[in-house]
Amino acid sequence: MGFFDRFKKTARPQSQPAPASAQPSAPPAGAAGVVPPSDPLQPGSSATLVQPPPGLAAAGAPAPDAPAIPAELSNASVKTLLLAACEKLQSRDLPGALAIYESLLRDAGDRADVLVTLSADLGTNGYIEQIVELVAPRYDAERHGPATGINLLQAYLATRNTTAAQHLLDILFALDRPELEERLHGFSNALAELIEAEKSGTLAPPPAARPDGTSAAPPAQKTIHLASISRPIWSYGLEAVPSALPPPKEGRARRVAFCQLSQLGVTDPMEHAARPEDAVARLTRGLPLWFAETFYFAPHYAPLAVVALLGDASYAVFPTEWTTDNLRQLVSTSGDPIDYVFTGALRNTNDDYELTLRVWEVKKFRERRQFTARWTPATIDAALADLHAAVCQFMEWKPYPGGPAYGRASAPAAWCDTLGASLSWFLADKQTLPSGWLAEPAATAAALAARAATGERESLAWLTFRDRAARIGLSDTLPPAAPALAATPLVDAARQALGG
Repeated sequence: MGFFDRFKKTARPQSQPAPASAQPSAPPAGAAGVVPPSDPLQPGSSATLVQPPPGLAAAGAPAPDAPAIPAELSNASVKTLLLAACEKLQSRDLPGALAIYESLLRDAGDRADVLVTLSADLGTNGYIEQIVELVAPRYDAERHGPATGINLLQAYLATRNTTAAQHLLDILFALDRPELEERLHGFSNALAELIEAEKSGTLAPPPAARPDGTSAAPPAQKTIHLASISRPIWSYGLEAVPSALPPPKEGRARRVAFCQLSQLGVTDPMEHAARPEDAVARLTRGLPLWFAETFYFAPHYAPLAVVALLGDASYAVFPTEWTTDNLRQLVSTSGDPIDYVFTGALRNTNDDYELTLRVWEVKKFRERRQFTARWTPATIDAALADLHAAVCQFMEWKPYPGGPAYGRASAPAAWCDTLGASLSWFLADKQTLPSGWLAEPAATAAALAARAATGERESLAWLTFRDRAARIGLSDTLPPAAPALAATPLVDAARQALGG
């Protein structure tokens, strides 16, 4: 969770972005972008008084040994007092800051700008318990708005006060503010983890206060970013070869997103995500890339492949199926309207695989169709080909009239593996994934080289893969002998565009 929202001098309170609900980093260069969650905060519209948690008294008069407020501050404006208190916090003079706050709260403690600024300054300077002591007895959701409530909620979570946090979260959800839902769900997930740890007796105590009264900062939490790939992954780098891609879409094409598959049965997703990807993990990303590529070659669709990144360290792993809340987050943070979303879940039991694929109609957030595929390592190509054909038939996929032709993969499993590997090296090239995380680069390069001659797209994929290898310092992992490539004008043009 990130501290803290503060008041801006506008007609209504707004917030600064905070990492509490998986804020993304800057998008990687090129057309593959990180999907940013929106985070506007404005005052709420329903009244509920938040009581202080059990055992915490309301803030009263300054402690007897608190320093007196200088005369020049006693008659100063609210802004001046807030700035003076903040300066004392920054210089680690907590008693001096509290003396100013107590005087300020007696005269202007019902003002939203005072509470949100006070709570933000305390939080950013590490004085977490004081937010609860000063703000909780005064906070009213209607009068003071959600920004102060979110600051107080973060303080409850940091001090492990799950009862007060749950009560306040209910109040913030009751505001019924759509722009807050994504962020509140992030807090809800964090609270659920604390409650589960509390029940199991594994809840760690809150960080002990330092000698200066500040709280030790909680460990940084990795956030999940959704990266959208809007073109075939092998086409990045071939912008100078216009014949590599179909012509622009005419009119409003139906926008469809193919999301990274969940991996059912994964018991520790964080540990699993930290490993270099294996063949199954690569398939969870390669299959959506294959479907997105297919629909890119249909004139009436504008597809996206959506994959999840865990900070800047690895891919994220989803151990459960995507929910409608996940879909709403994806749709609400997309730059363009989305009409359909495909989600899927893959289960592996002793090399017996089962995939459930669902297509959602976004307008009503309802599931339109479910597809199921089962395979073993010996039957995977036939199963994926049948699944691909069924999805194309249901979505009424049609090629561009008169070309360019799109030939379906003769070996779907190998092609999905190529696409998954190309994605990882593409993201490493964009410095979104560390190159040291890439799994067995020499073996991966050898596999793509061996497939290069099997088709035109495979040759294009190899050429852009080889080009990225040079930029990320992995040229020495490429096979010493150049592989044979498909003998087509497009492959020749791509080879010239990439310098051989």
